[in-house]
Amino acid sequence: MSDVAPDGIAVGEDGVARCHWADSAPEYRAYHDDEWGFPVADDVRLFEKLSLEGFQAGLSWLTILRKREAFRAAFDGFQFERVAAFGEADVQRLLQDAGIVRHRGKIEAVINNAGRAVELIEAEGSLGAYVWRFAPAPRTRAQTRAQLSAFTTTDESKALAKDLKRRGWRFVGPTTVYAFMQSMGLVNDHMLGCDAYERAARARASFTIP
Repeated sequence: MSDVAPDGIAVGEDGVARCHWADSAPEYRAYHDDEWGFPVADDVRLFEKLSLEGFQAGLSWLTILRKREAFRAAFDGFQFERVAAFGEADVQRLLQDAGIVRHRGKIEAVINNAGRAVELIEAEGSLGAYVWRFAPAPRTRAQTRAQLSAFTTTDESKALAKDLKRRGWRFVGPTTVYAFMQSMGLVNDHMLGCDAYERAARARASFTIP
């Protein structure tokens, strides 16, 4: 791992400048370069990320990222229509699955939220159309590490979390929701000097909000 520059940018052995957190593990590099901050409209991917952010509570994202394929296998690829039909036998199966985080409350929250996702789509058309209503206007420039450190929640993440809770979702606090917004490209929090910032900004500019 390279030293972290004062502005929060790390230049890896491959010569790529990244947000400092992304140079700490190979899994982080790929996730940062190809996924984090790039806009997503697909309902399954959005549901998966909300679910995994809930599992992350109290843990590192790297822990969850390394288990992501196991989570996908355990939860039927996060096809929420299928997950909504899970019952107690599935909860017990998942509690025995060493490949995932075996936390009853979080497992039950994903199953509950799958049912709420089905309801939300019936009411709003798609999960993508719903969550993107809460996206703020794109920032006109990248932020410094000091500026971004102030963002663990925003008015938009608080509003989305509040509305999800009103609809019966669980494990969707404003901090969890803001992390979801960062990763799914509703905000572009790649730092000033990060090679991915402009790519993410271009992707957002060409993205059609559902």
